[in-house]
Amino acid sequence: MNIEYHEFYSEKLNRVMPFKTYGHSGKPIIVFPSSGGRFYEYEDFGMIEACQRFIEAGYVRFYTVDSVDSESWLNKGAWPGDMAKRHNDYDSYIIDEFIPFVKEHSGWQGPMITTGCSMGAYHSANFYFRHPDVFDTLIALSGIYDARFFVGDNTSDTDVYLNSPVDYLRNLDNDEYLHLYRNGNIIICTGLGNWEEDTIRDTKAMEEILRSKDVPAWIDYWGKDVDHDWPWWRVQMPYFLKELKDQDRL
Repeated sequence: MNIEYHEFYSEKLNRVMPFKTYGHSGKPIIVFPSSGGRFYEYEDFGMIEACQRFIEAGYVRFYTVDSVDSESWLNKGAWPGDMAKRHNDYDSYIIDEFIPFVKEHSGWQGPMITTGCSMGAYHSANFYFRHPDVFDTLIALSGIYDARFFVGDNTSDTDVYLNSPVDYLRNLDNDEYLHLYRNGNIIICTGLGNWEEDTIRDTKAMEEILRSKDVPAWIDYWGKDVDHDWPWWRVQMPYFLKELKDQDRL
């Protein structure tokens, strides 16, 4: 498997941002790390190995990015509006700096896949729904989709609201966005086991909201033995990739 380490200075974040790539061809998958995680955790926790057959066959190429969560949503000493503004800087880094790199590096000019586990699922969903022109496929595993999880009830700030999928999607009536969602591939999955209480709540909320907007989505609830942990995510990710491949959606 072709594995590469890269880094470049982000003008949007005013820091060097490292990342890794896995594969030689195929549709790019942008992977966001879990809470407090780094760009190398996806490999360290066996996710790349679990998806190896899809990578080596040239169906997909993974790009695992770093985060600034400690400066944004996990910066508990900051005002929620400032947390959200720092996340918006990260959004600009991904969309304006990182995605152009991916296009040049991979030669892929079409829409991409975004994914993540736990907090990475929040990021992947938020990026998918905010930028459906960039991503046409979402695989969110055990995610939180309500910014209240990070900021409490301090959701009156516009920047917080615009990064809380359950809020902005509930009020969305933009036909262009809805058309893209309806023609995309939305997979939102959670287990019903240990440490999944918050993700079950938010997954149910997303299911209700998407149904109300007539947006098709695969909302998948796995069993009560399926915990909020890497061993199950290593099962889920290749399972969903196989389903997408079998449906000619990779």
